[in-house]
Amino acid sequence: MGARRGGRVTLADVAQAAGVSTALVSIVMRGVAGASDETRERVLSIADQMGYVPDQRARKLRQASSRLLGVTFELREPFHGDLVEETYRVAGGVDYDVVISAVAPSRSEAAALDTVVRERCEAVILLGSRLSDDALAGLADRLPVVVVARDSNVPGVGHVRSDDTAGVGLAVDHLAGLGHRRIVHIDGGDAPGAADRRAGFSSAMGERGLSSESSIVAGGLSQIDGARAMRDLLAADESPTAVVAFNDECATGVIDVLIRTGSRVPDDVSVIGYDDARLASRAPVPLTTVSQDAGELAADAVAGALGMIDGGPPPRIVRRPRLVVRATTAPARG
Repeated sequence: MGARRGGRVTLADVAQAAGVSTALVSIVMRGVAGASDETRERVLSIADQMGYVPDQRARKLRQASSRLLGVTFELREPFHGDLVEETYRVAGGVDYDVVISAVAPSRSEAAALDTVVRERCEAVILLGSRLSDDALAGLADRLPVVVVARDSNVPGVGHVRSDDTAGVGLAVDHLAGLGHRRIVHIDGGDAPGAADRRAGFSSAMGERGLSSESSIVAGGLSQIDGARAMRDLLAADESPTAVVAFNDECATGVIDVLIRTGSRVPDDVSVIGYDDARLASRAPVPLTTVSQDAGELAADAVAGALGMIDGGPPPRIVRRPRLVVRATTAPARG
C-alpha cells in the first residue's frame, strides 16, 4: 500500500483503503470525538502507509481565522524579552495578536507549547527552541512553525537567525585589533547557537594566529554562569586580558566578579557580550556587544509565519550581526 500515482493522497483515498467514509477519516485526522479507538488506530496506520499528509492550506480555508500567533520564549534570556516586544509590534501592524508562553526551569518547552496550541494559534514562533528535530517535525504536521535564534534543517520548519559564527568572529577581530592575545570565550553550554559561537571563536582565533593563546570555558545563559566561570579562571590564575561571553547576561556576571576582585573594566580586562539586549546599553559600564537586531528578526519571523499560513514555503533567513562598541573594551595593556 502506498501513495497513489499522479498526485497527493487525499482523505477520500484513505477512506477507500480503510473501507470507511471520508467524514470518519476527517474526524480521525482532526483528533475529535466520533471514532472508536480501534477505528482510529486502523485509519491512522493506513494513512501513514499511504503517505497521507494533511493539506494545511485546505484546512485553513475550512476554519475561522483566529488571527493569533503563538510565541514561546526562554524566561531567563533578556534578549527574548526584546524579541517578544518586537513580535507584538510587528504582528499588531498586520492585525494579528500574540499569545506568549514562557519556558522556565520549572516549566518545560512542551508545556509552553501546549498553551499556545490550545489557544488555536494559526502558527507558532519558537524563540531559542531546544526541541529535537523529531519533535519539531511532529509540531509542523499540526501547524506552521518558525524557530528563531537557532538553525533547523527539518522539512516544513522555517528558521530565522543571526550568523553566530560570524558574530563571534567580529568580537575576536575587535579585540585582536586592540592588541589582545589572551582571549577567553565563556560559552553557552548546550544553548541554541552555542556550538556555532564556539566554532566561530576557535576559527577567528586561528585566523589571527592566536590559537595557542585562546581558551573556551564552560559558561551558560545567566549572570550566575558568567560569574562562576570568571571566578574559576581567577582561581586558576588564568586571568585573560579579554573575554567574549555567550550573551549580555553572562557578560554582566563576568564584569561583576572582575570589579569585586579589584580588576578594572576595560583597563585590565576587556569584556564583550552578545545579543545587544536592552540591558547592554543601560549597564553601569555600557557593554560592548555583538548586536542582533530584535526588530529585524521579529519582522522576518512574523512575515515567515504568515507566509506559511497562506501556503508559502518555510523561511530560511540568516542575518549578519554587527559589533556595537561601548565602554567595556580598550587596548590591551603593555
